Amino acid sequence: MTATLFPTLHAGPRRVLLRLGPLQVPVRVRSIVVSLAMTAAGVVLLILSLGLGSFPLTPAEVVHILLGGGDGIDRTVVLEWRLPRALAALAVGALLAVAGALFQTVTRNPLASPDILGLSNGAFTGMLLSLLLVSSSLAARTTGALIGGLAVALVIWLLSARGGIQGFRLIVVGIGVSAMLASLNTWMLLQIELETAMFASAWGAGSLNGVTAETLGVALAAAAPVAAAAFLLSPRLRQLELGDDLAASTGARPGVVRTAALLIGVVLVAAATTVAGPVAFVALAAPQISRLLARAPSLSLGLSALVGAILLLASDLVAQHGLAVPLPVGVVTVSVGGAYLVLMIILEIRRRA
Repeated sequence: MTATLFPTLHAGPRRVLLRLGPLQVPVRVRSIVVSLAMTAAGVVLLILSLGLGSFPLTPAEVVHILLGGGDGIDRTVVLEWRLPRALAALAVGALLAVAGALFQTVTRNPLASPDILGLSNGAFTGMLLSLLLVSSSLAARTTGALIGGLAVALVIWLLSARGGIQGFRLIVVGIGVSAMLASLNTWMLLQIELETAMFASAWGAGSLNGVTAETLGVALAAAAPVAAAAFLLSPRLRQLELGDDLAASTGARPGVVRTAALLIGVVLVAAATTVAGPVAFVALAAPQISRLLARAPSLSLGLSALVGAILLLASDLVAQHGLAVPLPVGVVTVSVGGAYLVLMIILEIRRRA
């Protein structure tokens, strides 16, 4: 009979080193494979979105136009009419997913997202107030949505930051603020004219109708440096997963990191909302879907962005072409989000059993 002096060691997930200049970043092989698959799926969906419609084009014709070919009317349909909407879906989905990943990482709760915390309702409140008090112009609506989202974030911060930011307290306060804002929004919709109320309701559900290249360009120009800051903050977020004491001993400042992550998330949500309105459930579901696909212990901002972009673009395709009547994309994402929540509840019940 022999004794085992050392326990059996099991190899962890395979990793490769990616060299980014002087930096060497270890990346899981499965995450790379999933990212490549998501990128390919996004390209396929983009080509489909540019070809479908009342003026149909084949995938080969779409690719030919994107490479510089095609005649005048085909190029107008693809490049001027359909491409801004498709790019907006990809960009808004990615921004919302990164914001959701930041919120869920900081709070350590998969239910933490701009939808749950009330930021989306806050942006809608700001837009309604701009309609009532200022004008219905794009600039006024955009400014109102941005101010509303930031103001609600500040209120939630002040109400939940006593004694330090805690994930559970932040979510509970956000749910309460969101419920109050939803009631206020409903009351304001009942006070304005029917035509204005119908427009506001469609925008409040989340809609890509009327997106222009100019609107998208301004939002992306504002969001790009903030999104870059989120990725630079990612290593510090990984340190927080070790616990505050150990993270502090390794050079991180937990309070500062959490504050920076939440502020970045708020700005990303505000930028996305100015383009498409408060699109629901993308920020909630995309980070968790990406984690399940990669089978990773923590959330990846890059993979979350890919999943969020694909999720919103696919939802917009269904909203435009998969139903009898075209609907705002937010109606489809709410349906997908409801199914996601039911699935998560079933999986949690099974895990506990």
